[in-house]
Amino acid sequence: MLYFRFPFSDSVFTVNENSDKKSVSFLSFDETESIDFYGNIEEFFFNENILSNQISTELLEFKEENQFEYEAKLGKVIEFIKENQLSKLVISRRKLLNFEGQKVNLSQTFLNLCKSYPNAFVYFFIKDGKCWIGAFSELLGKFDKKTSEFETMSLAGTLPVNETWTAKEIEEQKPVTNFIKNILEKYSIEVNQSETYDHISGNIKHLRTDFKAKIMSEDLENLISELHPTPAVCGIPKDLCKSAIEKFESHPRNFYAGYIKVETEETVQYFVNLRCAEFFENACLIYVGGGITAESSPEKEWRETELKSEAILRNLKVE
Repeated sequence: MLYFRFPFSDSVFTVNENSDKKSVSFLSFDETESIDFYGNIEEFFFNENILSNQISTELLEFKEENQFEYEAKLGKVIEFIKENQLSKLVISRRKLLNFEGQKVNLSQTFLNLCKSYPNAFVYFFIKDGKCWIGAFSELLGKFDKKTSEFETMSLAGTLPVNETWTAKEIEEQKPVTNFIKNILEKYSIEVNQSETYDHISGNIKHLRTDFKAKIMSEDLENLISELHPTPAVCGIPKDLCKSAIEKFESHPRNFYAGYIKVETEETVQYFVNLRCAEFFENACLIYVGGGITAESSPEKEWRETELKSEAILRNLKVE
């Protein structure tokens, strides 16, 4: 079961499971796991009422990383960044919400996210005992089958909408932009890049730069493979940062910071799976992270992850 809504759309879609055509795939951060939905994509009049007690999986044992532990870990991460002269390393954590005998209306939570984040890709699925819900704006790539135009974006840096950008956020976004531009130039002789501007997402904002380029259709999967994971969810250099994430993070990212592939007759779109939560019968785990630099303040980074978790928390419908 899958429901989703494209950015700036009022329509909810599903996959009708009436063919062997793979239309939507969720890939984990390390690309070792995927959940696939087969059939044609069709518009769906969403009137479901699905509650968390309908999920077959229960969260049994989980120790949440507290603020002291997270900030102490970030102190070690900052030392590692300085020692290896990294521009940025993205570290995540999981925030636990116990339902404590209550039920979460998953359907209404999905609809709340659609309303709160009109510029986001929003999804809700239950399959093979797994349930995830997410809403996020970062496009890993969009390929137009007719024109061969490829679009992507550099999205990094996070602040409350009423605060002013500092050097930390500006420097955090630059390597993401350069990383994407350098890869695109390998596949296209002309890469168009926008000015950097504010991207509003609910109660927070990011720095965003857009890219457009003409590519060969046969290069699409290789291009996506090079772009993922972007510095916005990993760091540069990619291999060193992926190893560092395994070292410093005490949990698997699963589908967090992976990507979602949606293929229609006209386009192939890839969305980075951020602002998401894994739901169980009795609890949910909200995945949040941030770009750590040599100038980062562990206390401020903790606050940033708390702020990001509000994307899910503020839209939960508890009954």
